[in-house]
Amino acid sequence: METPVAMWLMFWVIVIVCLFIDLIVSNKNQGSINTKKASIVVSVWIAIAIIFGSIIYIWLGQSKALEFFTGYIVEYSLSIDNMFVFLMIFSFFNIPKQNQLKVLIYGIIGAVILRFLFVFAGIGLINAFSWIIYLFGIILIYTSVKMMMQKNKKIVPENNIAYKILRKIIPLDNNNKTKSFFVKKDKVLYATPMFAAVVVIEMSDIIFAVDSIPAVLSISVDPYIVYTSNIFAIIGLRALYFLLSNLAEKFKFLKFAIAIILLFVGFKMILSHFIDIPTLLSLLVIITILLSSIIASKYSNTKFDF
Repeated sequence: METPVAMWLMFWVIVIVCLFIDLIVSNKNQGSINTKKASIVVSVWIAIAIIFGSIIYIWLGQSKALEFFTGYIVEYSLSIDNMFVFLMIFSFFNIPKQNQLKVLIYGIIGAVILRFLFVFAGIGLINAFSWIIYLFGIILIYTSVKMMMQKNKKIVPENNIAYKILRKIIPLDNNNKTKSFFVKKDKVLYATPMFAAVVVIEMSDIIFAVDSIPAVLSISVDPYIVYTSNIFAIIGLRALYFLLSNLAEKFKFLKFAIAIILLFVGFKMILSHFIDIPTLLSLLVIITILLSSIIASKYSNTKFDF
């Protein structure tokens, strides 16, 4: 069933309005958001996604709505994991908290554009080469196993290919703490850690998309469902980042849960031509895994260096 043009228009209007509001709020807060306020803002963005999913239910039916919510939960889970990576990137470049907001804004806008390209490229590949779905499944299973095996994972931006290219193109002023992306010293133009952080985050989002796009394609190959669930998971990442930066230690088992979810959707993709796993069952499995990790994190006193 082809998605009505009105649904696409409605989606873009909501996204543009939400991003506009978020950027205005961000500028007013100047990057300093306490845990309580961040929790409220995150709840508002989740509520908007739920309302949007309800509209899909009314216009496109129960099946599409279930696909949207399942894809949204998978993508949001992966976004939470990605926020911890952003924390390490900001720490590496020693970006002051009041300056992190500006980097996040560019990161979110870049993610909206990149996901558009990746979503339609992924769907195009599946339509052209049906066997590619097995490759996507293998990628997810490999990523899952890698996450389970890898302990004390640390991000080293200086090993990032985009960062290496940047260093060759323009000198970097590592000690600059301004909000500017570039500064001039003795008539020489330097990139600041702010610009370097944006470059590394954008490259990181490309890497994240290699996992997240196949994951949501295991739920649906409808471009509208895949893209909207991705974007609604991205909207509000600014507030989510500040919330997680204050609560990072309370999510000890989250990465393990995400690894299990990737393992599940990876096998779902590989078996899709042989076994039809209902979307509702997938949704329940994913929610159960996430809730179990939250409960385990809350009541466990054991140290977990995953």
